[in-house]
Amino acid sequence: MHGYENYETIATSREGRILTLQINRPDVLNAVNARMHYELARIFYDVASDEDTDIVVLTGAGRAFCAGGDLDWLQAAADHPERFAQIAVEAKQIVYGMLDCEKPIVCRLNGDAIGLGATMVLFSDIIIASETARIGDLHVNVGLVAGDGGAIIWPQLIGYPRAKEFLMTGKIIDGKAAAEIGLINYAVPREELDVKTEEMANSLERGSTMAVRLTKAAINVGLKQLAHGMMDASIAYETLTNTMPDHQEGLAAFREKRKPFFGG
Repeated sequence: MHGYENYETIATSREGRILTLQINRPDVLNAVNARMHYELARIFYDVASDEDTDIVVLTGAGRAFCAGGDLDWLQAAADHPERFAQIAVEAKQIVYGMLDCEKPIVCRLNGDAIGLGATMVLFSDIIIASETARIGDLHVNVGLVAGDGGAIIWPQLIGYPRAKEFLMTGKIIDGKAAAEIGLINYAVPREELDVKTEEMANSLERGSTMAVRLTKAAINVGLKQLAHGMMDASIAYETLTNTMPDHQEGLAAFREKRKPFFGG
């Protein structure tokens, strides 16, 4: 199926011209490791060239959408900062891939979306969440800059004051509250999530294919300009904090299930 069988951490299924991408490491709440990061940097380019797909549904396996960076992967990058160069390249490709893909991406937010997980949710085109699913960018909680796209997309959706509060404090919000402030489109009871997602995907599929695609492309012109203007700097800032003692303390605190003691 268009080479998707080569993906190890993203499962695919198809119903007609609707393709579902399922982040698939449920045993670790779909946390991002090196392989997943590599695959996320490529999947949306493959989807863009897939002639059998018109609509994409993005979701997670199990009870989470994506819990952010896998602790072992983050620790390895902190211990070997030279590895962050590849991570930086891939981080840009994930955001650019979602923005460049003209096919609508409907996010089925089945569970918690943290860090990069939250970024992927918010760069989707229409977001339908379970009311109890939580979303938050917790980079600062482990001593990192929110450089993988959060600094770009959060202010565009909820304004700068609110975005700064969320990104600078690592605050988490549930689906119902996220819908109320306009961060996402819909929040529904968990048992209604599949029906609402299917309705939205089918509605988009019934539309004029090229009109829908190019409307997304037109809307994304400004976002793409913003992303290309900001990603290099924000990734550079994140790379810098990856080398700092506060990041090591943040990782240690997370592993030991305690509050970090940051020294600035």
